[in-house]
Amino acid sequence: MLRLAKGRISYWAVVGAILFMVAQVISNLYLPNLTSDIVNNGVETGDVNYIWRKGGEMAIFALISVLAAVMNVLLASRASQRLGANIRKDIYRKVINYSHDEMDTVGTSSLITRTTNDVVQIQNVAIMALRMMIMAPIMLIGASFLAYQKDHTLTQIFVIVLPIMVVFIGLIMIFAVPLFRKMQQKTDNINLVFREGLTGVRVIRAFRQDDFEQKRFEGVNQDYTHNAVKVFSIMALMVPVMTLVISATNIGIVWWGGHLIAAQAMNTGNMIAFMTYAMQILMSFMMLAMIFVFVPRAQASAVRINEVLDQNSPIDSKADAKNFDGTTPELQFDHVEFRYRHAENPALTGANFDMHAGQTLAVIGGTGSGKSTLVNLIPRFYDVEQGAVRVNGIDVKDADLKELHKTVAFVPQKAVLFAGTVRENMQWGKADATDDEIWHALEIAQARDFIEEEPDGLDYMVEQGGANFSGGQRQRLAIARALVKPASIYVFDDSFSALDFKTDANLRQALKDDPDISSKVVVIVGQRVSTVADADEIVVLDEGRVVGFGNHEELKANNETYQEIVSSQIREGDEA
Repeated sequence: MLRLAKGRISYWAVVGAILFMVAQVISNLYLPNLTSDIVNNGVETGDVNYIWRKGGEMAIFALISVLAAVMNVLLASRASQRLGANIRKDIYRKVINYSHDEMDTVGTSSLITRTTNDVVQIQNVAIMALRMMIMAPIMLIGASFLAYQKDHTLTQIFVIVLPIMVVFIGLIMIFAVPLFRKMQQKTDNINLVFREGLTGVRVIRAFRQDDFEQKRFEGVNQDYTHNAVKVFSIMALMVPVMTLVISATNIGIVWWGGHLIAAQAMNTGNMIAFMTYAMQILMSFMMLAMIFVFVPRAQASAVRINEVLDQNSPIDSKADAKNFDGTTPELQFDHVEFRYRHAENPALTGANFDMHAGQTLAVIGGTGSGKSTLVNLIPRFYDVEQGAVRVNGIDVKDADLKELHKTVAFVPQKAVLFAGTVRENMQWGKADATDDEIWHALEIAQARDFIEEEPDGLDYMVEQGGANFSGGQRQRLAIARALVKPASIYVFDDSFSALDFKTDANLRQALKDDPDISSKVVVIVGQRVSTVADADEIVVLDEGRVVGFGNHEELKANNETYQEIVSSQIREGDEA
């Protein structure tokens, strides 16, 4: 936790919170002493002036205590919230630069929990540290010393009380702390199921799996609930037991102090002050117990957060990374082999080809053949195991990542749009893109017609995820966004799948007719032969292996896998 706090917490707020807490504790410790003086020297002697004078002092110290408490809470809250905000910011910065491999390893649901619930645990302990963790030891030591000053005989009662409290607090920690640690993992499970349910709500309804998903969510929810009920039931024992201990201690003090007063060995005011100090001592123990219970939970959260922040991705820019200034569009796969983490067999083997400016490369194969894997290596979402991928003559491992991503325009399988206007979405490709450039890209992507139909045009609002567009419209907008971007290589990862044949053909023809794009390297992943047939070169994949490379006519004549794909899509008598 200290690692997380370093450089992320407001130090001036921490120092201020500590100083105000010390002032509050000193004021609270001095008040019982004033009460003792009023009783001993004012009430017993009937000195009203003394009572008013000491009462005024009590009011001043009480006011100081209240003001110090308010300032302590204000500064502690500021420090803890600043800490939480900085941790969340650093997690987001780290995660946004994760490779696909790291994202697959940690998992989206777990990252959400770590960014929200785990950070809240750290914030809670931070404010607890600046409140209880400072107050408890100071008050414990100060109250013990002042209680001993009032009457050293009565302090013997703590020899009985404190061991009982230590044993009780120890038992609570033994049973509660492991359960608190489990709660974070169970929160991950709830987020996972809930997120899947929200994402796939249409599929769930279409297949009438509402009851199944509700039972599934109820299962993880009940698991979390049972764990929470156990841990908080254990914690609930603390208040009544501590109340019992405090009450028993007060009874013991009154009984024993009464005998001392009767024997004129102790003043009444001293006994009242001693009772207050005794309560402060026991409350300090109670606060320490709360700290010892909640700190391990926060420590578990800190470990989970540090796992995210300490994740060192091998996919990063080198100190001497190369840029692409003045390079010619070119794409080369040099005997590439790739496998996913912990996989036994390679996901891609035998990729060996060159593409030059003005050429179009198509990638085709069955489901799970490795088409997306191949194109994901171009912008270096993953690193190859053997061989090399070169963009414009530079090995992607030697290139600066930001420059590489500027050089490659990528349209993923799933068309993702963001809440905002159409213009704002298009400007993801080029921040200073003009309206003319955007309309030109929309025209190539066959999206201009339905955007022009909207009264707001480029200012038409896109809902989250592009929910107010059809699947084909989302794909065309995602393609247009990539076309706005000035790149050397344009990659379309099965991004024509939701388009009808006519729109597909018009879009591909528009790509060829555009003088700027036609001078670059275009990579198209497709399932349909009609989508890839007019490409300059076609890569045929089968179960992760490159089994063919050539143009449509060559593969149709000589490649068995390609022949099977063609025959499965084109009826006998038709021409491909």
